[in-house]
Amino acid sequence: MTIVCFLWGLEYIAAKNALVAFTPITLVFVKFSIGIALVLILKLIIDRRFPLKKADIPLLILCAIFGEVLYYASEYGAMAYLPVSVITIILAFVPSLSLLLELIIYKTRPTLLMIAGVFISIIGVSLVISADFAELLSGKYIGYLLAFGAVISWNVYNFITKRLTDTYKPLDLTLYQLVCAVLISAPIALSNMPELSALDTSVWTGVIYLGCVSGFIGFLIYINAIAVIGPTPCAIFSNFLPVTATLFGWWLLGERISGVQIIGGIIVIFSGVMVIWLKEQNQTADKQGVDLHI
Repeated sequence: MTIVCFLWGLEYIAAKNALVAFTPITLVFVKFSIGIALVLILKLIIDRRFPLKKADIPLLILCAIFGEVLYYASEYGAMAYLPVSVITIILAFVPSLSLLLELIIYKTRPTLLMIAGVFISIIGVSLVISADFAELLSGKYIGYLLAFGAVISWNVYNFITKRLTDTYKPLDLTLYQLVCAVLISAPIALSNMPELSALDTSVWTGVIYLGCVSGFIGFLIYINAIAVIGPTPCAIFSNFLPVTATLFGWWLLGERISGVQIIGGIIVIFSGVMVIWLKEQNQTADKQGVDLHI
């Protein structure tokens, strides 16, 4: 998972380079087209079986819309307005929003500490945004709206995907979602493809990294990590992506964020980790019949 955090932290730099020539939707299309080819090769090597229920196709399409197309299009679109470090800090708000949605949709019973974690996370996000308050009217608010759009899209994706994880293996589910994402984004992407003359070495490097290293290799490592240490530790590790993204943004792009944003980022990261950990403890206690809601 440490390797994954670095691979996915570097993804933002690769995307920044590729977006010089590609629009967000076009980059999504190209990235996942490469991903489909590599996942399909692996699938053919492993078992060559493609179980698919027709009744699940609408859910797979929704997963692709929210988890691949809208999420990454919003994330890539935000890069035109915000440093990658700020974007990843906003994305670290995902666990807190997830807890709020579970409270509304599933009527879950969060503990007081979990609720406190959500409010602390909101404070951290507010610090990050307030540091840019003077520049919001100049266009930065669009970047924040896109980043929050990515947070909402990813949470919707998680709730829909949860209904499919018991039916399909991770590799099959990924392949089907990628196929849907490419088909959905194709009409817009194919009509907005850049000229070959606009694709220099840095753009090609970014595209290849996104498709091969970040998407394919990163995914394989992530799946193996879930099998070895479980989903909760993996989620906690993933919440530290702003650290590697900030490091690479500073080192390779020369990006800077203010001291207030750094403090806000630390608050968001650790409150997100707290929410994930407490949520796991809460679920374990519920299975054992222990009441922790005090």
